[in-house]
Amino acid sequence: MSLLETTTTALLTLAIYSFLAGDNPFYKFAEHLLVGLTIGYTLVITLKSVIWPQAIIPMTRGEMPSLVPLLLGCLILLRLVPRWAGWSRISLALVVGGGAGVAIPAMLKARVLDQMAATANGVTSWAGWIILIGVLATLTYFVFTRAHRGAWGTSARIGRYFMMVFFGATFAYTVMSRVALLIGRLEFLMGDWLGILRS
Repeated sequence: MSLLETTTTALLTLAIYSFLAGDNPFYKFAEHLLVGLTIGYTLVITLKSVIWPQAIIPMTRGEMPSLVPLLLGCLILLRLVPRWAGWSRISLALVVGGGAGVAIPAMLKARVLDQMAATANGVTSWAGWIILIGVLATLTYFVFTRAHRGAWGTSARIGRYFMMVFFGATFAYTVMSRVALLIGRLEFLMGDWLGILRS
């Protein structure tokens, strides 16, 4: 990276972190620049790798079926014209319906059936038994049609402890990932930019 690129990157990093001192023009500039660059990059990639090779080029060869998704995509853009915004509902209905039709079975398999199979098949070790007990105890906690008393209440309480451990571990992982990002930025600022840190 050249000195100009390093300095630009460092100044934009400081502009983003200036939000810690409150909302200010430097942060707003960096935020708007990030959003604008992201939208521009996504637009160019979409035009270059999706619309041009999969819609425009086939139409030049006389393959008209690619005209249908192109027209449906243009209908979505009619949301920008209030007078004709209702036409975009056709495309949006197809996107939502098709997306739900593809996503629901896939999510059911990945997040329910595969998880159940892994939980049941993992009881060959102590860790597998602990996971199975945790899953069953957590499920009893979410049964609200029965009072949490006696053995059922004990199971629900154990399930609550398992959930606390899970939420704590998830929060700790999130914090540590953010700290790792901060350390990476500080290493860049003090090493690559200022030259204070030497490897």
